[in-house]
Amino acid sequence: MKVFIDGSAGTTGLRIHERLASRKDIELIILSDDLRKDPNARHDAINNADIAFLCLPDAAAIEAVAMIEGNTAVIDTSTAHRVNPAWAYGFPELPGQREKIASSRRIANPGCHASGFIALVAPLVQAEYISAEAELTCFSITGYSGGGKKMIADYEGESRNPLLDAPRQYGISQSHKHLPEMAAVCGLNTSPIFCPIVADFYSGMEVTVPLFANQLYCGIDDVKEIYRELYTTKLVHFDDPADEGGFLSAAALSGYDDMQISVAGNDDRILLTARFDNLGKGASGAAIQNMNILLGVDEAEGLVLSR
Repeated sequence: MKVFIDGSAGTTGLRIHERLASRKDIELIILSDDLRKDPNARHDAINNADIAFLCLPDAAAIEAVAMIEGNTAVIDTSTAHRVNPAWAYGFPELPGQREKIASSRRIANPGCHASGFIALVAPLVQAEYISAEAELTCFSITGYSGGGKKMIADYEGESRNPLLDAPRQYGISQSHKHLPEMAAVCGLNTSPIFCPIVADFYSGMEVTVPLFANQLYCGIDDVKEIYRELYTTKLVHFDDPADEGGFLSAAALSGYDDMQISVAGNDDRILLTARFDNLGKGASGAAIQNMNILLGVDEAEGLVLSR
């Protein structure tokens, strides 16, 4: 199978290339640095590929899809197609979604923050444990690699801004690009209040949805049970976190491609948490998982797992 990564120089594309480089079941189509932005070279590469990863800004991803003249399957890591009903949403752990991905030629890879929120909330809405009318809150902390090459350079520069020494909240306009998919995929009528934070570590992510008990039509043990029944694969698993002295580190799954779901709190106030790598199950790892489903091989083939 021939695979092309359009946008292979970005952080997501580089991680995909790193994971695929040793695979014997695929052949990577690689453009030289002087051709990787050339429209004709990209056109030929995309149309010669069986599967193309798009690791591009939204407008460029839309342009790339328009270049396709044949039957190339596309896994788009941009925001461009995530709420498009003609595209399969690439989070296979949701009921029925794996089958949609396997039969689709157009797959929209989830956003990193959105992956954690959807993993936590979508099953509870579907089970009617949370109302579609619920007005939820989500906060998420991520490593700086999620901001791409420029942010990496800012954090790793020799004379960096001292404000980068502390965590920084962003998306403060409450119009973050992940909000549409967070509401749509979960079946919520209102997007959550979303508070993302970037901090001074390279990769890792911790997404938390706090709930009062009266926001649930069930108890905390019912929430644990639905996660326990749903998340049984190597790539998303429900666990009681290892002892971290009363802390939950956002770097616990840094470098890995799986996601850990956990539930904490008490009968009055509950914390739903998803921990993963923003470049792993939050981006490149998820994209490769979707490719593996298209190929009909083990979903974890070529991925690095924490257990």
